[in-house]
Amino acid sequence: MTIKYYNKLVRDKIPAIITKSGSVYETEVLSEKEYIEKLNEKLNEELEEFYNATPEETVGEIADILEVLYAIAETKGISMEEIEKVRLQKKEERGGFKDRILLKYVLEHK
Repeated sequence: MTIKYYNKLVRDKIPAIITKSGSVYETEVLSEKEYIEKLNEKLNEELEEFYNATPEETVGEIADILEVLYAIAETKGISMEEIEKVRLQKKEERGGFKDRILLKYVLEHK
């Protein structure tokens, strides 16, 4: 019998999945402060997985990143509608990233 330690935020149904597999686990419910800290850690974890993903894994990794971002927004009282409104407004005013423009330098006039 081996114990594998995780100490990371997991999706809500993971404990039930572990139970169904016949394994034993320990969890705790985080305080708001701990939850926010673990969400930030989870975002970094998911970004790292995205960077290392194969082309076939990319969609799943983007979905994982979005799920964490949705949870972060919820902790801050921000709706997805509000985020989408601001995203579209910024895209309208400043554009997106479709044209793949790399800004090399700006010579400022003072």
